[in-house]
Amino acid sequence: MTDHHALVAATCDGLADALERSVDRWDEPSLCEGWPVRAVVAHMTMAVRLTPERFGAEMAAAGGDFHRLSDTVALRDAGLPREDLLGQLRSTELHAWEPPGGGAAGALTHAVVHSLDATVPLGLPAAAPPDAVVAVLDLLTGAGGAMFGVELGGLRLEATDTAWGWGAGEVVSADSGSLVSLLAARTLPGGRALARTATG
Repeated sequence: MTDHHALVAATCDGLADALERSVDRWDEPSLCEGWPVRAVVAHMTMAVRLTPERFGAEMAAAGGDFHRLSDTVALRDAGLPREDLLGQLRSTELHAWEPPGGGAAGALTHAVVHSLDATVPLGLPAAAPPDAVVAVLDLLTGAGGAMFGVELGGLRLEATDTAWGWGAGEVVSADSGSLVSLLAARTLPGGRALARTATG
C-alpha cells in the first residue's frame, strides 16, 4: 500500500532543498498563472499558517470563494521570509495535513502538482520521488482527467522516464513530471498543454 504521507514529506523536503539552492530564482514565474515561484511555496504551506479560525476569516473575506482566498493568501504570504517558508515546507505539520474531503491522496496530489509548478519552469529536476509522481499519474488518470478538467479521450499517455503508460489513441509522451503538469491543466514552457473540457 502506498504511504501517501511519506511521499508528501519526501516531496516537500525535496522541494525545500531544491529551492534553497535556487534562492535567486524565487521571483521567476511558476506554472500557476500570475504566481511567482515564491507564491507557490506560500500556497503549499498555507495550512501551516492558517488555524481553522483564521481560515474561516479569510474565507469570509473572500466571499466564500476558495480560489480567491488561495490567490490572495499566496500572493500576500509570498512576501514572508524565505527561511520561514522553507521551514514550513519541511514541517511535520504540513506533511501530515490532508485537504478537506481529499484525504491523503489529495495531499499527495497537491504536493506533487505544486512542486512541479515550481521546478518545471526553473528547469530543475522533479522534487518528488519517482514513486510519488507515478502515484499521482495513476490518481489523475483514474479520475479520467476530471480532477482538473482535461480531456483524455482518444489519448495514450506515455512517460519517457519510466514504464508508465495509460490509455489508447494519439500518443502524448513526456517525462512523468511533465505529464502530471499536463494532467493538472498546466501549460508547459513552450506552450504545450492538453485540451480542457467544456466545464473544466
